[in-house]
Amino acid sequence: MSGGPSALPCCAGSGHGSPLVKRLFDIVASAAGLVLLSPFLLLIALWVKLDSPGPVFFRQVRVGRGGVLFRIHKFRTMQENSERHGQLTVGLDARVTGAGHFLRKSKLDELPQLIDVLMGDMSVVGPRPEVPKYVAHYPDEVKALVLSVRPGITDWASISMIDENQILGAAADPERAYLDEVLPQKLEHYVRYAQSYSLLGDLRIIVATLHKIVER
Repeated sequence: MSGGPSALPCCAGSGHGSPLVKRLFDIVASAAGLVLLSPFLLLIALWVKLDSPGPVFFRQVRVGRGGVLFRIHKFRTMQENSERHGQLTVGLDARVTGAGHFLRKSKLDELPQLIDVLMGDMSVVGPRPEVPKYVAHYPDEVKALVLSVRPGITDWASISMIDENQILGAAADPERAYLDEVLPQKLEHYVRYAQSYSLLGDLRIIVATLHKIVER
C-alpha cells in the first residue's frame, strides 16, 4: 500500500477475544518464559556486556495502550548513544555491534520484552510499539484503534517485514520510505489485529514467528 498512513481504512470496534484471557495468557507465558530462559538470558547479557561498552539493555520510550508511554526492554545491539544519529536502523548500520548483528537477525534482542509483558506494558502478541515520533503520523481513527490494545512482542507485521532494515537500506530516503511505504503496511496489520484478535489467533502468530526465525 502507498500514499501514507492517512490512506488506511478504519472502522470502529474492538477485538473479538477476551482481554482477561489474553492478559492471563500473557502473565503465564511471560513468567514461564523468564524463568525457563533465565540461564540463556544471562549468557546473552554477559555477551552484550563484554562485546562493547554500555548497558546490557536498550531502554527506549515507546507508546503503549491508550497512548501511555513506557520504556521498552531490549538487549542492546548498537553502540551506546546511537539514537542521536537517528531512530531507524538502515541496512548494514555501522552502529550495530558484533553481538548485535546476531541478536537482531535471530530476534533474540526482543526477549527482554517478556519483562514488559509481565509488567503489563506489553502483550506477547500485538501491534509493535512505536516511538512517539512515528505514532504522531497515525491517522486519528487508526491511532485510537491500534492503541486500544497492548503492543506486542510479535505480530503479522513483524513476520511479513522481518527484514525491514534491509528494505530501508535500499531506499534513497529511508525516513520517507518508512513513512510512505513501511508504516502504512504495518498499520494495515495493526488495524486488522485490533479488530479481530483471539487467543487462537495469537497462538498461530507465535508459531509463525518461531517458524520464520528458524527458517532464516
